[in-house]
Amino acid sequence: MKKSVFWQLLAAALLLSANSQAQSIKDLFNKENIEKAVNAVTGKTVTDITGTWMYTGAAIEFESDNLLQKAGGAVAATTAEKKLDEQLAKAGIKAGQMSFTFNADSTFNAQVGKKNLKGSYSYDASAQKINLKFIKLIGLNAKINCTSTTMDLLFESDKLLKLIAFLSTKSNSATLKTVGSLANSYDGMMLGFSLKKQ
Repeated sequence: MKKSVFWQLLAAALLLSANSQAQSIKDLFNKENIEKAVNAVTGKTVTDITGTWMYTGAAIEFESDNLLQKAGGAVAATTAEKKLDEQLAKAGIKAGQMSFTFNADSTFNAQVGKKNLKGSYSYDASAQKINLKFIKLIGLNAKINCTSTTMDLLFESDKLLKLIAFLSTKSNSATLKTVGSLANSYDGMMLGFSLKKQ
């Protein structure tokens, strides 16, 4: 039985690494590829989100491949991600200048420039959902796509607009309108932040 599971994991690792174009045996057996292989074989994704996660850019996800194809495929997704990144930068949210620290006691800090905001969170790993509660803001639900080193924190567009307005000291109505119109032009799209573990 154990040998069977080992060979299934090895086969899954080889298939997954082939898709991600691994450059060497070292790449094949890195922590993230092993994690993907275990998740593929077991069908379970359990990732610890505690720690500090630094913002690296905008993240976008279509709710289905069908919606992605209707929007124009990968080119449309890349274009939308670039536009969102530009608007977040105008709101003062730039790569390396925002981070989220999730603590084991279900509290978190969001650091944007010199602004430090605290709150609490509840995380459902099996559903890949998180609820963030800032002191002055009603809870925000988000989807999490997470590995041991990267995380996409994705919101419905109206929730992201509220969060940008709350987090940013530079956001203005023009920036929020642009993000809103971007979201409206790609119905069925979730918007948010791509983060890397520090």
